[in-house]
Amino acid sequence: MQSTFLSDGAQRVRIRAVTLDHPWRWLSAGWLDMCSEPGISYVYGAVFTACGVLLLFGLDQWGVGYLILPLAFGFALVGPAAAVGLYEISRRLDTGAEVSFGHALGAFRRNPAQIGLVGMFLIIAFIAWVRLAMLEFMLFFGSAPPSLDHLLDALFLSSVSVPFLAVGLASGAVLAAGVFAMTAIAIPMLVDRPECDAMTAMLTSLDAVRRNPRPMILWAGLIAFFTLLGGRPVLRRAGGNPAADRPCLLACLP
Repeated sequence: MQSTFLSDGAQRVRIRAVTLDHPWRWLSAGWLDMCSEPGISYVYGAVFTACGVLLLFGLDQWGVGYLILPLAFGFALVGPAAAVGLYEISRRLDTGAEVSFGHALGAFRRNPAQIGLVGMFLIIAFIAWVRLAMLEFMLFFGSAPPSLDHLLDALFLSSVSVPFLAVGLASGAVLAAGVFAMTAIAIPMLVDRPECDAMTAMLTSLDAVRRNPRPMILWAGLIAFFTLLGGRPVLRRAGGNPAADRPCLLACLP
């Protein structure tokens, strides 16, 4: 495994080179962690599911049901911040420390200011994602976007379906790729290393993705796929453990 060193002033950050096999190892490690502490994983899954149901109901009541799909995909942008507790549980499992709901809920305390800064960045990206989706709906459907009942017909069977989907997918992919590159390992790194700052973590994540494009593209694709299937807790655990076959070990502070 090759390594490249970056300097952030006080620390030297090692960027490891990984192969296309590693994302599958990360996924397997995440599954094992979830099976080790299923209760915490199920609670996380239940909370996210409840948020989705409430979101669907609220958007329909407010007459903006057409935003349900953009918001569902956009949630993946803020997922890293929402899953800080899972990162901490995986870290504790790896070190053999005690694991409880309290540790998951208190995970922010390991590096609160810096995790909060990355969280703010993700929220801003999420707001930009939603505003972009609203602009595209207005551009192609005018001032009367489709209701929730007719959303699928409008998206896939209308005369503007092809250009709308093409523009939406292209613009969304650009935004999502940028956010992924800057946060793929940033929050797990901040949880694992409380002395690290947000800027170092995000720049390290960006460089790790740049130096490992194919494995990280595969990892991003797995995230998108399992987000559709509701398997995000497994992926978050896969990203959060500092063991040898986890994505956050792409960056090591020797």
